[in-house]
Amino acid sequence: MAQEIPKSPEADPAVLSPTSPDGAERKSLTPCEITAVAHLYRAEVYRSTIWRTRLDTTTNWAVVTLGVALSITFSSPEASPLPLVLVGVLIILFLALAARRYRYFNVWRARARWLETHFYAPMLDEGDLHLEENWQKTLAKDYITPAYHIPFITAVGRRIRHNYLWILLIQSLAYAGKVMVHPFPITRWEQATKRTDIGPIPGELVMLMGVLYVLSWVAISFWSYQDDINRGERRGSPKSDSMG
Repeated sequence: MAQEIPKSPEADPAVLSPTSPDGAERKSLTPCEITAVAHLYRAEVYRSTIWRTRLDTTTNWAVVTLGVALSITFSSPEASPLPLVLVGVLIILFLALAARRYRYFNVWRARARWLETHFYAPMLDEGDLHLEENWQKTLAKDYITPAYHIPFITAVGRRIRHNYLWILLIQSLAYAGKVMVHPFPITRWEQATKRTDIGPIPGELVMLMGVLYVLSWVAISFWSYQDDINRGERRGSPKSDSMG
């Protein structure tokens, strides 16, 4: 899937009605319908697996890129720490790409989890699908009018918490370590600011931007964590990635 999920026309109320063709309230599904739902579940698990693989690929790109920058920067005491600064641009790019992919992955994962919770679990535990709860209507709406379940900034925060915060911290600590020890250990603050100069940009400004760089990702990560908690509380469940 290369483009955003398009919005479809307004749903037909007759399609969403939890009634059978004769107008009576549905109590169960036919064997053919159960088979179709089972195949639907397999498809959603497959799609979530594919997009999970794409997420891992993006993270691997960020790790490899950071590894190359570390190798160049620490190849000799006289090597410049600038590659560790420039690699931050690529890490931000990979993070944005990962967040976009995560929004797709979250749709397929939420649908599969919804089927597990409301279709398979009641059928295995009680032998009843509880169609009177209209869980199938919620799933139908998501297929008729597909949309992302979370905003982009929430996806960014989740990816930072799961993977990218460690990548960003390693990048920042490696940069600070390079400045402090190469080509010789610093003994005065002026030496540190001199080593962090980037052309006409003074070292003090570079350091300030670095601190803001790290703090901004930490803030987004913390905000998304609180947002996930609030989303779960609004649904009456600790899970923050369910349907709805």
